[in-house]
This record gives sequence, structure tokens and C-alpha cells, in this order.
Amino acid sequence: MTDTLRPVETAVPAAAPTATGNPHKLKRSIGIVGGTLLTLSCVTPASTLFVVVPDLFSSLGTATALTIAIGSLLCIAVAFCYSELGTLIPSAGGEYAMVSTMAGRLAGWLVFVLSLLVVMIVPPVIAMGTADYLAPIVHLNPSIAGAAVMLLATLAGLLDLRANAWITGIFLVLEVIAAGVVAVLGFAHSERGAGSLVSLQVSGSGGHTDTVTAMLVVSGLAIALFITQGFSTAVYLSEELENPRRNVARTVLATLAISTVIILVPVIAITMGAPDLSALTGGDISTMVTAWSNSAVGTFVSLCVALAIINAGIVMVIQNSRVLFASARDKAWPGPVNKGLSRLGRFGSPWVATLLVGVPGAALCFVNLDTLYGVTGVSVTAMYLLVAVAALLARRGHHRHTPAWRMPLWPAVPVLLIAVLAYILTQQETVYLLWTGGITAVATLYWAFYLRPRRDTRWLVSIPEDEQV
Repeated sequence: MTDTLRPVETAVPAAAPTATGNPHKLKRSIGIVGGTLLTLSCVTPASTLFVVVPDLFSSLGTATALTIAIGSLLCIAVAFCYSELGTLIPSAGGEYAMVSTMAGRLAGWLVFVLSLLVVMIVPPVIAMGTADYLAPIVHLNPSIAGAAVMLLATLAGLLDLRANAWITGIFLVLEVIAAGVVAVLGFAHSERGAGSLVSLQVSGSGGHTDTVTAMLVVSGLAIALFITQGFSTAVYLSEELENPRRNVARTVLATLAISTVIILVPVIAITMGAPDLSALTGGDISTMVTAWSNSAVGTFVSLCVALAIINAGIVMVIQNSRVLFASARDKAWPGPVNKGLSRLGRFGSPWVATLLVGVPGAALCFVNLDTLYGVTGVSVTAMYLLVAVAALLARRGHHRHTPAWRMPLWPAVPVLLIAVLAYILTQQETVYLLWTGGITAVATLYWAFYLRPRRDTRWLVSIPEDEQV
């Protein structure tokens, strides 16, 4: 981490040169409304509610809402870090550009690897839920349906970003309606009072009731952080947002607030409205919705969720292709790879990077889902920890005077966040820690034997010229 970058204002543009010798830059085409729609769609509140939350119900039962609420509070501190760093370092590189600039090139490289794990794994995790919610119309293999969604999202990701903002905005309305229907039905058919939200009970084997321990709640926080993780998309889109110094922070914080409400309120309603503890632990939300209403309403909600998942795939492919594009522009790879990944198509999108995100994502739909969940939870937690370290260093030297949104209660917020996230990591399953640690170790070797010896020509993290101050 001592191998630091030169200051942002003197950084040499590191992208593949154009005819004029300037780095490739993404065009600014969206305002705060379009950015918020895209970011909310990446959080995928409804698809997260129907695809990821059931996994928490199965292990945490009535403690699920409490765990998500604690995770959302932690995400406020994370959002503060992203907002300050995102306005200070507005780059499509997202976390790695911010951390590289503040904590050094090795730290930035490790964050890039962790973010790459997340951006490659999360879309297929969500996409594989499509089959369950198309079941009222057609029965599909989850892996095949997920792969089809990923390929469809890849084709959409090749289009103009403004067009995608409108597409995803329409889909977002439908998924919010679905989440609202679930919340209304759940509250209308409440079987237990608000006290059940802190009763910490889960259905065990043989119909017995087990108690959810504090350690289980802490372990579940890794998935809870993943549930609202998409608010970071605003940082990835900072190169394409108009007036990023103002709009990045607004988009990050607004998205976190809206997505927390959209997810947490239905979770509370489901917890209170589930017919019994066994049904809640089973996590079959579609069946509960049908029981609360009728098959037509259940089908409508299921189709809205299926559209939400497709919507999520589109936005995630858009976001993730920007990460690969930025890494090529910053010369993270051998020359021919950098040249290919930095190519822009006729619509202004990085088409090679888009294909390299979408096609492998389709292949990952055939990997064990529990492994994908576990590695993602560890990667997100570790990535947030390194971002918090960068936020702790964000006001030293010339960065102290750079115009940017500044978080309240600094440095207490990043210090507390670092301690909590480190503890959460220690409570994760060993196999997922080993998987993530092994991948990180290989990435460190790549840094040591390829990037570091070529420090003058490789991994030169830059900020687009028109955003330097």
C-alpha cells in the first residue's frame, strides 16, 4: 500500500489513446433522475426481496427483518464513504479508482478484484430466480432461464445508456408495485404482532422451534449488506452523470433510503403475515401471496418479479462493463487486452467489456448457488472494509481542499465501520473465506510479478480530464 499514486491533478491519462492522444471517455448523458432509476434498478429491490431474502428467512426466520435493518444502518455509513469518495474521484472505475488514489495501487488492485468477483457473480445469482417466477406460465430449468436472462441483458447493455434508463425505469415501477402488493397483503393478513420481529425464532427440523443466536445474526449481515449493495452503482456511473460533484452523493443516499423502504417494509409484512413459522422459514413468498389473495394476484406478482430480474440483469451488465472498461483504460492488462476492453461501440457503450461480463455471467448460472452467495457476501464485506479505509484517508494532503461532498462525523464513521466489517468477516464460513482469499492471493501474485514491475506503464489509475480540479 506504500506504492501510492501521484496526485489526481497530475495523473497521466492511462487509457488506450485515441487519434488525438486523449483517453477514451464515456459521455455524460444522464441526470440525477436517470441515474437514480439505473441505480435503484441495480439494487433490484423486488428481485432481491423475492430471490435473496428467502435464503435469509430459511436461516434467520423472524430475525430476518432485524438483520436487514441492522445491515441498512451499516450501509448508511458505507454510503457516506461512497458519497465522499465518489464525488472526490468521479471515475467509472468505482471502488478501485477511489481506493487506489487514497490508499495506494496495491489496495486499489485488491478492491478491483473483489469488485470484479461481485459484479460477475451477482447478476447470475439474481437471474437464476427467473424460472421460479415464470412458473405460472411456463416451467423452465433455473440455470437455463438464468443464462437466457444474462444473454438478453448483454444485448440490452450494448444500447445507449439513456435508452436503458427509460427501459429500466418502466421495469422498476412494476417491481415496486409488486413489492407494495406483498406489503399490503402481508399486513392485511397479520398472524402475529410487531413483537415477532425481535422474537428471534426459526423453524427447525421435526417441526421444533429454534432460537436464532446473535452469532447467526452477525453472520447473516454479510448477505444483508449484499441486499442493498447496488447503491454503489451511482459511483460507477459518475463519469456519465451530469454534474457528478453534486449528483453522485444525492443518488447514492437517495437510492439507499428508497431501496431500504422497498425491501424492509415487505419483509416486515411477510414476517407478520406468514401463516406459521414453518411457512416463514420456507420462504416461499409466491405461495403466501396466492394464499393471501388468489392465483391471479399471485401470477401478477410473479410476472412483475420476473421482469424485475430481467431489469436487474440489464443494469448490472451496464455497471459491470464500465468496471472492465475503466480497468483497460487504466492499463491493468497486457496491451492487446487493454485495447479490446476500451473499445466503444456506435452507441457509446464499451461493447467488448459488455460481452465479457454477460457471456461468462451466463455460464455462472450453472454453478452451485450457495457457493455464489457465500463468496459474494465475503467479497462485498471485504470491499466495503477497504473503501472505509480509503474514506479514512480522504482528507489528507491536497485532497483536504478538493471540492467534494463531505460526510458528517468523520473520522468516527469510517473507523467504526472498519471495526464492524472486520468482525463480520471473522464470522463467515471458512470455505467461503478460503475461496475469496485464494482468488485474492492469485491477484496479489499478478500484481507482484506483472503490474508492480511495470508501474510506469501499467495500472495507472486516472480521472477523466474534465473532472479534475
